Amino acid sequence: MTSLAPALPVTRRDLTALFAPSSIAIVGASNDPAKYGNWLAVRALRDADTRPAYLINKTRSTILGHPARPALTDLGGPVDLAVIAVPAAGFDEAVEDAITSGVKAIVAITAGLGESGADGLARQNALVARLREADIAMLGPNCLGVLDNTTGLDATVNEFRPGSVSIISQSGNVAIDLAEHFSEQGLGVARFASLGNCADLDVADLIDSCVDHEGTEAIAVYCEGFKDGRKFARAAARAADAGKPVVLLSVGRGAASTRGAASHTGSLVTSNVVLEAVCEATGTELVSSPFEMANLLQVLVRTRPPAGSRVAVPADGGGHASLASDSLEEAGLRVEEFSADLAERVAGELPPTAAVSNPIDVAGGGEQDITCFARVAQRLIESPETDAVLMTGYFGGYGDYDPAVVSGEIQVGRDIAALVAESDASFIAQTMFPDSAAAQALRDSGIAVYRNVEHATWALSRLLVRAEVTSHPLPVLPEPAAPLAETGYWPARRALTAAGIPFVPAAEVATIGELENAVADLQFPLVLKVLGDEHKSDNGGVILNITDHTALVAAWDDVQARLAPPVCSIEEMADLSGAVELIIGVRRDPTFGPIVLVGIGGVYTELLKDTRCALGPITADQARELLQSLRGSALLTGFRGKPAVNIAAAAELVATLSNYAAEHPEIGEIECNPIAVTPTIAVALDARIILDH
Repeated sequence: MTSLAPALPVTRRDLTALFAPSSIAIVGASNDPAKYGNWLAVRALRDADTRPAYLINKTRSTILGHPARPALTDLGGPVDLAVIAVPAAGFDEAVEDAITSGVKAIVAITAGLGESGADGLARQNALVARLREADIAMLGPNCLGVLDNTTGLDATVNEFRPGSVSIISQSGNVAIDLAEHFSEQGLGVARFASLGNCADLDVADLIDSCVDHEGTEAIAVYCEGFKDGRKFARAAARAADAGKPVVLLSVGRGAASTRGAASHTGSLVTSNVVLEAVCEATGTELVSSPFEMANLLQVLVRTRPPAGSRVAVPADGGGHASLASDSLEEAGLRVEEFSADLAERVAGELPPTAAVSNPIDVAGGGEQDITCFARVAQRLIESPETDAVLMTGYFGGYGDYDPAVVSGEIQVGRDIAALVAESDASFIAQTMFPDSAAAQALRDSGIAVYRNVEHATWALSRLLVRAEVTSHPLPVLPEPAAPLAETGYWPARRALTAAGIPFVPAAEVATIGELENAVADLQFPLVLKVLGDEHKSDNGGVILNITDHTALVAAWDDVQARLAPPVCSIEEMADLSGAVELIIGVRRDPTFGPIVLVGIGGVYTELLKDTRCALGPITADQARELLQSLRGSALLTGFRGKPAVNIAAAAELVATLSNYAAEHPEIGEIECNPIAVTPTIAVALDARIILDH
């Protein structure tokens, strides 16, 4: 049975000295403005009145007009945080000095270690072992530093506007890019941590620290690779359950993990699919660009998730009203016609020419009385007919049209935000004038504002999906079972049968004599399969519907003449007249472990690619949800008069296979394709196990 409870308590690292040090030392402080040691020293000295800052330079007694010491051990006492910005040749000495002097945390700016080749990696690993023995946390090396705007710590080389989103990034430039997009959206940064080589602290350690940080409302992660995928999953799920969403931007996503895939499952479970499955399991939001990340984050930190999919659309133009409505419906949201009562209430706030059935066109109401937007918003927020409001169009531009309106338009923005805050409503805005004072008033008061309506509707739809799952229990990997010794078709059948997966009656045969003996215990019609060929059906290695002994001998002679197989399988032919064929499989990702796949199967598996994946192992209930989320799920529940098939039996089979794969870490790929699901049973018709090399 799959366990969804934590197997053992997780030990989280105390990173107080990294983000809120009582003192800081810059090792490699410099007078040269072209060096990191100079930039870091300047920033550390800015805060020296509240956080003592010490400058370390082996050859100079003063830096930037302040005293400098040749080593940390010359300070006469420990410091909490040492930021090391020395050449790679001097890094080992600097680390040993930090250990000797009692430093509690290190930020390693130094490059030329683990990323430089095998020798550099060996040096890096040896130093990490020394630091862990001394209980000293290290960020980096090869990173751009750390910042915490809530504690005043600035140990990095760029400015980050204060705010409530923490950035954890493996690329310094991407972090800077993100921060620029944040500023455009009125967002800011609570913390910034540059991962660098992740030699000691990794993305999961930093996510965990941000979950416990009061100043962090959401966590933006750019990561090019994960050292421990399951550790990341635990941290991300913990963040989601704590109400601090993780938004992930990644590249590459482990393309090598699918290179040389030997099964259908292996080719279908790509690196991108793996990451999507992990994100779904953990409540992590996966995005494709810094711009998309900023767009999503502003709604995550500013907007209450809607309780349902009904959206009211107040607009100041028929075109924008229609465009917004179409975009919402394409995103899976509903723009339903108002009741006569609500339409009448809205009409009471607008000119007689206004359209009030949803979407709303204020039809000149803004020019006549800018406060109508706030009154209409109030009517919509108060109504039980709406789950969310998307205000769209010209709002924010009236002040440009008539400067006398500017102050009133700004006040309306504040009034709307006050209504939203008081009612805890789900409300977002799209405007042609996102840089206007009125739009800024909305942002400053807590309303998410977008320039493009498709971005607004996309963000709102993501928010709705997110609200539907409130907890993210993760599967625990079982203790490994005795490893498999054989992985051919029949060894796989025997192993999976013992694990509880049903197969049709069959026998393994190598000679005509063995065939004759085997069929005595089988019922016609039969299937003859040539073994050892992945695509045996394509190559004529599967003979179906053998109805009698004469046809059986003819089929045997045919495959022997054409293919000369060393061994075959003779099997009873399943009645597929009312069956649906599925593929189920598991691929072991080197970072995240077993990934379960279900899909419409048989010979059309790779053509249709109607599959869904999940972080394994999974329960039967989870397997059922996966099956019902397939595009072709109508085939399972009855389509065009056909009877529904036994989804529960199929789900049990999926869960059993996922648990078996999880118990055998030596398995790289395992699949049953197809399994036949009838109105009464689910039975495997084929099996394939490939060991990890």
